[in-house]
Parts: sequence; structure tokens; C-alpha cells
Amino acid sequence: MVVPNYTYLKLKMPGPNDVIIIESTYEHAYDCDVECIKYAEALMEAKTLIVNLDRLGSEAPDSKHHAGTFKPTEAIKLIPVDPTYSKDRALRISATLDSK
Repeated sequence: MVVPNYTYLKLKMPGPNDVIIIESTYEHAYDCDVECIKYAEALMEAKTLIVNLDRLGSEAPDSKHHAGTFKPTEAIKLIPVDPTYSKDRALRISATLDSK
């Protein structure tokens, strides 16, 4: 049963003995409006951040691969560093390089 009057910045409601009137100033109303706008902007930024984090999380690399794992993007050729050792000691170079 509250009646707000936005023109005069008053809020009236029935009380136990008479009408209760709550008043405010235009400065206080302006400060509340600015605070509400800042809060709404912060909520929008938070929602945008959550959407971006979800998108980045779905684009995250596979957790099975370690940072030191190297997978070549093209064909490679193994060149033995020392012919007396096995192939595990080989230099990997691109198979598309010319002979020079």
C-alpha cells in the first residue's frame, strides 16, 4: 500500500497512527541513479567475461598434450646424428626442404 511520488521524491504509506512520509533530495536520487548504472555496467562486464571464459575453455587444447610436446605440421624426415646410434638420436627436418 505504498505510493511513490517521483516528482516530489516522496514515498507515502499508511502507518499505525497516520500516514508515514519518507522524503529524499535530488542529489541523493542522482547518486543512487549513478550507483545503479555502475552496478548494471559491472554486471554486463561480468556476463561478458563469463561468456568469453566459457568460449576460451571450449577452445582449450587437449589436456593430454604437454607444453613440451611437439607435433610437426608437415612431413618430416629423420636424419641420424650419429650412424652408430639408433634412430632415437636423430635430427628431424622438414621433408619439403630442398637439398641445399
